Amino acid sequence: MCRNIRPLHNFEPQATSQEVHDAALQYVRKVSGMTKPSQANTDAFDRAVAEIAHATEHLLGELVTSAPPKDREVEREKARARREAVLDHEGLLR
Repeated sequence: MCRNIRPLHNFEPQATSQEVHDAALQYVRKVSGMTKPSQANTDAFDRAVAEIAHATEHLLGELVTSAPPKDREVEREKARARREAVLDHEGLLR
């Protein structure tokens, strides 16, 4: 998975349309190998982002789980701590 695409399922509050769009954009960028399409490819690129975002919205709406929703702030803090631990281990954190 592209490291910039974050899990969107089972969070409280639920993922916003902007978060879904951002994930779709990262996916299309990764698959296409370009961060900004040429003028000739803009329509196809934008259409792919919209279609993937649409499919993602449907997927998130249909997924079920018995696990309690995760708290975004708690998960963000866990990720920050993991990042700092890696940087500290590599001697990059000062």
